[in-house]
Amino acid sequence: MKRFLLATIMTLLIAGSMFAQNGTIRGNVYDKDSGEPVIYCNVLVNGTGKGATTDLDGFFTITDIAPGNVTLVSTYIGYDSVAVDVKLKAGGLEYVSMYMTESGVQLGDVIVSAKKEQARSDVQISKVTVTPKQIRALPSVGGEADIAQYLPVLPGVIVTGDQGGQLYIRGGSPVQNKILLDGMTIYNPFHSIGFFSVFETETIKNVDVLTGGFGAEYGGRISAVVDIKTKEGNKKRFGGVVSASPFQAKVLVEGPIKKLKEEGGGSTSFLLTGKKSYLDQTSKQLYAYASSDSLGLPFSFQDIYGKISMVAGNGSKLNLFGFNFTDGVNYPGIANLNWVTNGAAANFNLIPPASSFTITGTFAFSNYNITLKEADGAPRSSGINTYSAGLNFLNFGKNSALKYGFEFNGFNTDFVFRNFLNLTFQQEDFTTELAGYTKYKRKIGNLILEPSVRLHYYASLNEFSFEPRLGVKYNITDGIRFKFAGGLYSQNLISTVNERDVVNLFVGFLSGPEETFFKPGSTEETDHRLQKAVHAIAGMEFDVGNNTTLNVEPYYKGFNQIIQINRNKTEPSDPNYVTETGDAYGIDFSVDYQAPALTVWATYSLGFVNRDDGEQVYPTLFDRRHNINFLVSHTFGGDRDWEASLRWNMGSGFPFTRTQGFYGNSLFQDGLDSDPLVDNAELGIVYADERNGGRLPYYHRLDVSLKKTISFSKTSRLEAVASVTNAYNRDNIFYFDRVRYERVNQLPILPSIGLTFHF
Repeated sequence: MKRFLLATIMTLLIAGSMFAQNGTIRGNVYDKDSGEPVIYCNVLVNGTGKGATTDLDGFFTITDIAPGNVTLVSTYIGYDSVAVDVKLKAGGLEYVSMYMTESGVQLGDVIVSAKKEQARSDVQISKVTVTPKQIRALPSVGGEADIAQYLPVLPGVIVTGDQGGQLYIRGGSPVQNKILLDGMTIYNPFHSIGFFSVFETETIKNVDVLTGGFGAEYGGRISAVVDIKTKEGNKKRFGGVVSASPFQAKVLVEGPIKKLKEEGGGSTSFLLTGKKSYLDQTSKQLYAYASSDSLGLPFSFQDIYGKISMVAGNGSKLNLFGFNFTDGVNYPGIANLNWVTNGAAANFNLIPPASSFTITGTFAFSNYNITLKEADGAPRSSGINTYSAGLNFLNFGKNSALKYGFEFNGFNTDFVFRNFLNLTFQQEDFTTELAGYTKYKRKIGNLILEPSVRLHYYASLNEFSFEPRLGVKYNITDGIRFKFAGGLYSQNLISTVNERDVVNLFVGFLSGPEETFFKPGSTEETDHRLQKAVHAIAGMEFDVGNNTTLNVEPYYKGFNQIIQINRNKTEPSDPNYVTETGDAYGIDFSVDYQAPALTVWATYSLGFVNRDDGEQVYPTLFDRRHNINFLVSHTFGGDRDWEASLRWNMGSGFPFTRTQGFYGNSLFQDGLDSDPLVDNAELGIVYADERNGGRLPYYHRLDVSLKKTISFSKTSRLEAVASVTNAYNRDNIFYFDRVRYERVNQLPILPSIGLTFHF
């Protein structure tokens, strides 16, 4: 309670110090043709040196401006600069809308790289921002670009396989990563064929990947956050996208319900997209060699997403969106998996005309259900229904910003599982979480401080978590920056996926149970029933010339407590859950080169991920010590209508537990009448005592693509893409079937052609 009062008093003092004597100008910058926000655009008060960079909504705020007649200038590479005159009263607050027109003419010296300016003014440690342009520049599997294919290119991100592979970020398992879609949690964002996500690339506005050390505005996860924002529908005209490839077909339509007008007033627009795979059919003819039988690649999915956006004349907006995502894998006689997730949400951005605060919020509902039926007749099922609401308040001061908010989450979980000894585990539970946070940003000369604190209450467990966090950046020079971030993190959600699994097709969830937990390998009760971690991350950024940035980040994550289902439960009296501890540490290097016709992205990651189950310390299945990514994209031709892309990835082998021997495992199906001498016993495996003591061979793969764009008008074009995945047909091991003594490889070479028409 003392800590809570202290944090409240500090917040009030900070808010009081942000009172500005001069005036404030805020507004939005839009693309004149489409009405889309111009992101990371520079807006300057002419002749003063004061300015700001627009956010994802094209919104900016400039404080401490002397009253009088001032001129705002917005500049962005590829657009004509725009100037707007504003009459500002003493202590006044004015709103302006600015509209920019695309231009092929390079702007003058007034241009300052928005990306570099943001790097100088924000901490941004362990944060990588991904744009749709970057996603589309990646050699696309099946001719279709997808964020699921781009995320593994980022430093510290590991995917374990093409089929059922999960996302591991700097030592954290998938359940320890929070995936957000416009502020709404998505529990299973990737389809079973690991090349595709539920997110449509053409709807994405921005993706922030926070691989650790994130601020107090994010909570409920102990490893990482992937925050995806979608765009609004075109506010000026109707249009869309249609595409087809051997993997899937998709369509997107968007347009105004009420057009945006430059002279003021609001607008209403819509966006609707859908995609459906038919790989389970086409692969039987095109990729029959990718399967050892005639089944081809039996993966299927269908995704539908819709959004209505209402924008007021002062920049306030309301978005209503909903979705339905489905996935299925059917190996007849072996396994049949299906999952579906659907939901609806509303988010808003309120800009009060007489207040310096802006208010944002999200209200959401979602439902996720998954079932798996295997040949042994023991089905698994899991469901999670979630209700959530959040409010955030933001105020800008001179060289400072204050953000605080509140969050509510409630979810039902229903899980049924039967293990290899026919012991059934079942849990049905409801839990609620309440949280509040405060984050303060202050710039003092070349130093940027971002202290924050999160107070998170887990009602069903009666557990309270106090989570202080800190971000720091120091601009040593204009081109060299030091940064640090760290803090405490907690979560209640538990995954039904065990970190020992090689193939993770079944992804279910449970809320943290109320039963007693014991410390690893002992009968001593734990101090709490939460999963907790501590992060400490440092780094250096170097600007090498105007086009190249080098980033170096050593990191440490200490997992103080991890909770998992006891998959080896042999007696009804055995505990349903076990605990582990662990740590993850390493260093990430990345080089980013951006030029008008050439993009180069290279990363190297050295990482160590260990767990302690009370019996031994062992590396996890996703402990890839060395990981290298190289991506290059080049546009050429008279109109730069050709684009060639190449991506190469190499990683050291994953750990595995060696086989020590085999034995006949008789099931005694006839009870006392069973004869072990004549019964056909199943083959049992004797594993080595050292857990994950072996290493699989190195993994490496080359993907290439070539794209031709044919323009018919300013708004219509056809893109033809030829791509080859695993171009030199590398046999990369997926896992080894010990019983059948067969090596199972990742997918082989997959050539493809895709067509996309924009109108």
